[in-house]
Amino acid sequence: MLAVAEINYIRHEANKKGRAYSKIAKQMNRDSRTVQKYAEMDDFNLQEKPKQIRKARVMEPVKPILDQWIKEDLKKKKKFRRTAQRLYTQLVEEHQFTGSSRSVRQYVSQRKHQLVETSDAAALPLETKPGSAQVDFGEAPFKYLGESVTLPFLVLSFPHSNTFYFQVFQSQNRECFLEGLKRIFHYIGGVPKVIRFDNLSPAVKRIMPNGQRELTEEFQNFVFHYDFEYEFCNPGSGNEKGHVEAMVKYIRNNFLLPELQIHSLDQLNETLWKKAEKDRERPHYVKETMLSELYLADKEHLLQLPAKEFDCIRYERVKADKYGYIRVENKLYSTSPRFAKCTVLAKILFDRVDILTEEYELIVQHARLYGKEPKSVIWQPYLTLMAKRPTAIKYTSFYEQLPIEWQTYLSNCTVPEKQEALQLLSVILKDDDMKIPTQALQLASENGHPSVDSIKQIYYQLINGRGQRDTIQPKGFVPAVPTATRGLAHYNEFFKGTGGHH
Repeated sequence: MLAVAEINYIRHEANKKGRAYSKIAKQMNRDSRTVQKYAEMDDFNLQEKPKQIRKARVMEPVKPILDQWIKEDLKKKKKFRRTAQRLYTQLVEEHQFTGSSRSVRQYVSQRKHQLVETSDAAALPLETKPGSAQVDFGEAPFKYLGESVTLPFLVLSFPHSNTFYFQVFQSQNRECFLEGLKRIFHYIGGVPKVIRFDNLSPAVKRIMPNGQRELTEEFQNFVFHYDFEYEFCNPGSGNEKGHVEAMVKYIRNNFLLPELQIHSLDQLNETLWKKAEKDRERPHYVKETMLSELYLADKEHLLQLPAKEFDCIRYERVKADKYGYIRVENKLYSTSPRFAKCTVLAKILFDRVDILTEEYELIVQHARLYGKEPKSVIWQPYLTLMAKRPTAIKYTSFYEQLPIEWQTYLSNCTVPEKQEALQLLSVILKDDDMKIPTQALQLASENGHPSVDSIKQIYYQLINGRGQRDTIQPKGFVPAVPTATRGLAHYNEFFKGTGGHH
């Protein structure tokens, strides 16, 4: 694999300047097939990717048509752009062009270089270039799942049109950062040509003495995949991305205060696209044109999306402890008893941690932990095993992980009851954690040691929202009956009346 700097150089020379592969290869002392490979690479989920350019040409009546085709092609990879010959053929077929193919080639070559030089011109500041963007995180208070928390939101703003999009996440980590950018790219149907960032840790591993950045592997592959150019602010110079910082404040004040009560971030984020777009129905503070109209220029200059979405995934190889837990970013996740002290793979997404064998087979899947919650336990693999060996449960490390209520209950169970209880837990914990089953056990235990059926009944009452049902009291009149006499005293009275004879 070539070095990152070499790949960037090939992409720039081939895709931005349109230089021939053979010339680039000769200059770099590389095989031209290698140059072509990296210039035309599509998928950087596991490796790298580039970008490109092509040609076109036409006479007066068809020059506007060719210009439009050239602009459309400049948004695509070189291998997807039409040749001058193909443009000539289209003109003949679709517009009855009668000129020569040579005149088309000459015009296309000349016009293409003019457009490339115009787009690369450095005279315009980034803030005024359509299709350029800035990115940053902000924070806002939320009432999330009943708790007051501060959550980050990722903002991508377009300085030219003074517009934006944003998404709320539970963290500013690498996976949330890339997931947010990917969502915005695919929602708007294109990729900004140039994006300016602060020196965010999800993107920048370290700043070199000469001002260069060493990028995180995930961000570098993301850049290759979507093929945009990036810029970073100088350290301590947040004003260099002043537009997005102003948008962060604007979004917080106009959309996120006072704190929103939410139960699902996915549902919230789906509503934010339209909120951002509705905000464009107002004039620009300087240009006096509607923001929605200015945004059309931004959209027109977006790069084409790749055929495949980027997988915002990171893998870690970790060793489980004696209880079968692994640690990811200081949070504990359970595996299965049979993987205690074994090495497994953690597949880390922004919202999930999938635990796999080293052969990439799924063991368990966890919701990713954020906030104060220290541990996620998927009990089902443990319970399935212990239901087969209920007498051994007290001597296992798994027993120590159970809530104290269940430890106490199981210690007072007969062997058949233990097996029944463990089988019940192994079923209900496929789709639940220990919270509601433990509540059901506590309620069932109010009148002494409960049966497994009574725990099960209360559990299903709780999850169906009916709560615990009161004991049924009989209604109506019950007639009084004589008190029953026990013993042999009434026989003695009988024998007295008969003179003692049998």
